[in-house]
Formats: sequence, C-alpha cells, structure tokens
Amino acid sequence: MDAVYESTRDGQLAGEPINKLPPSTGNMGGFRMAGRGSTKNWVVLYTTEHDPDWPDTLDTSTGLFTYYGDNKRPGHELHDTRKGGNALLRHAFDRVHGDQAPRVGVPPFFVFRKHPTEQGARSVQFRGLAVPGFPGLSATEDLLGVWKSAEGQRFQNYRAHFTILDVPVVKRRWLDDLATGDSLTEHAPHAWREWLTKGHYLPLSAEPTTTVRSVAQQTVDTKLKADILQAVWGHFTAIPHAFEAFAARIYQMTDTRVVIDEITRGVMDGGRDAVGRYSLGLMSDPVHAEFSLEAKCYRPPVVGGGSPVTVGVKDVARLISRIRHRQFGVLVTTSVVSKQAYEEVREDRHPIIFISGRDIAEILIKNGYNSRSRVESLLNNEFGN
Repeated sequence: MDAVYESTRDGQLAGEPINKLPPSTGNMGGFRMAGRGSTKNWVVLYTTEHDPDWPDTLDTSTGLFTYYGDNKRPGHELHDTRKGGNALLRHAFDRVHGDQAPRVGVPPFFVFRKHPTEQGARSVQFRGLAVPGFPGLSATEDLLGVWKSAEGQRFQNYRAHFTILDVPVVKRRWLDDLATGDSLTEHAPHAWREWLTKGHYLPLSAEPTTTVRSVAQQTVDTKLKADILQAVWGHFTAIPHAFEAFAARIYQMTDTRVVIDEITRGVMDGGRDAVGRYSLGLMSDPVHAEFSLEAKCYRPPVVGGGSPVTVGVKDVARLISRIRHRQFGVLVTTSVVSKQAYEEVREDRHPIIFISGRDIAEILIKNGYNSRSRVESLLNNEFGN
C-alpha cells in the first residue's frame, strides 16, 4: 500500500514495473486485464490523477476511489472501446448487484497511479486493492453514465465508484492463485473474503494526522490550476462585490446538500457575505445546519509574482464572532489562510470550513470548468457585474 515501484532508468515502455507486479498485465492504457473472455483474473486500473476532463480521485479518509471509464473521445458508443474497459465496468457492477450469486466472477482491481521519480520516469505507486461499489451507494449511484462534449459532439463515459479495501499488503502467493483463476484461497486477504462471500465492505479509511494545511498545500500546484485561479482573481479585482455570489456558488459545488438562502450586501450584512443551510438526514424530512459564509478576494501566491495577501487572524475572528449557536462558518478565499489563523481555529475547535485558492481551482475542474476559457465563460455570463 502506497509503495513506489520504480521503472528502469532508460524511460522505455518495457521498463514500466506494473507488468512485473501482477505478471502479464500489460503496460498500456488505463485498463490492464489478465484473463481471457469475460472472466478476468484481475484488473489493473492505472491513473495519472491529472486529467482535467476525467479527474480520477482517491479520498484517503474514506477509501472511496472514483475512476472514469475509457470512452474519452467522441465517435463511439459507451461500451465500444478498444480495451473494453467500459464493458468490463458494466459487467462487474452488474455482478455486484446480481440477484443470483452476487459478486461471483468479479475480479480484484489493483489501483496504480503515475509517480515519476529521479530513478525512473515511468515509476508507479500502488494505491490499493479495490472492489466495485461503496458503502451507502445504491445500484443507481455507484456506476453512472456521464455526458461530455468535444469537437461539437456529445458522448458518454462511465464514472465508477470503488472501495479501497483494508489490505496493507497483497502477497505474491495470492497473485499466483489469481493466475489460476481462483481468488478465494487461503492466501486471499481477509477484506477480500468478507466482500466476495458476504458483501461486507471493509474500507481502508485513514484519518489525517493534521488538520492544518500549510500554505504550500493551499497553493495551486499545476499550470492549469494556476491559470484558472488567475482568471478568477483577475475577474473579481474589477468587481470585488460580485465575488460574494461566486464564493457561495463554489461552496454549493462541493455538495448538493448545500442551500444558499441569501447573498448579503453592504453594511447590513452583519459581517456575513452569504447565509445558507446544509441539509442532513432524509431528503423528505431533513434537519438543517445553518452556516455563515465570508468571501475574501485576496491576491493569491501565483499572480503577478508578488507576495500573497493572506487571510489572517482578524479575518477569521470576524467570521467566528458572527456564528451563532449550532451554526458553522465557511471562509472562501482566492489566496491562502495564514498558519497562525489556521492553527488557532483548529486548536480552539471552531466549526470553520476553509476553501482556499487551490480548492477553488480544483472544485471548478471537478465540476467541468476544466480550462481557463470555460471558467472565463462562467465568470462573464453569471458574475459579470
């Protein structure tokens, strides 16, 4: 789990390590399967985690792994792909929810991600043993067909939800068993046995050791994110009052249960730029947790080469003072939260959610605004004045 397996120094495709871990897996594509016909011995899911159109993600705190299928260009039906990855997903998820002998015939999925090192550009990191589905997700939620458009054409691809099982080590002896077509042997991991025989998910959930993110962790880390954040900050420097509505929209994008009741204005806002509710429980009988949102359109670290304007203790204290009993706060900024302000909030256990500049860029990408031009179109059309 999370070990890095290095490739050869020459950077050649033949030197990629995945083909040598579960042997005879192949070294091309996102889906790499072992076994003939519809019955697979195992499947490797390979991801770069940096595709803006198809953002594969792993939530290490819950074990939820989201993976996109292999129909990523227009011109083909959902299941008509060269590697047959989407057809495999359909078969596996159908078996998970089958009326007779559920899960029988579903192969183990081994997740690897691209992880270049100084020793080898094709090195990879093992992210875990995954199975289709996730606790709490129904048959209509764990595998979804999503629409995209490219070159003026619409097409569908799968968004699949997997559970990373609590399996720290995959032993070679089990891989040998899998090669014979038998996944339920004495060498099989306990979590795999529980899932295959009983349908019990035992996810690997890893609670973070720290709740204070550094400035670097709040700062954009790719050119695409930097371009998107620069577009946002540049747009609202001319019309800063409009950033309040945008900040509320950003928080809404994080969860469908977020309801914005009002975007406040001027001196009557009581120190809050927006107020809303978060719905808990059943949708037919919800309980609402109220929140206050404050927006800070400050210069981020990546724009103009100058020093960022950070969110400090006074900014956070202002929001805290406006939160009433049983409420929580949300602070959205194009910049970063200072170390001192972050630490004080977490140490005093104030219920404050921080959304920094990097978060804004990642939220936009996840919601389909995955280029600077798309973000600028959103800003001009909906937050123009």
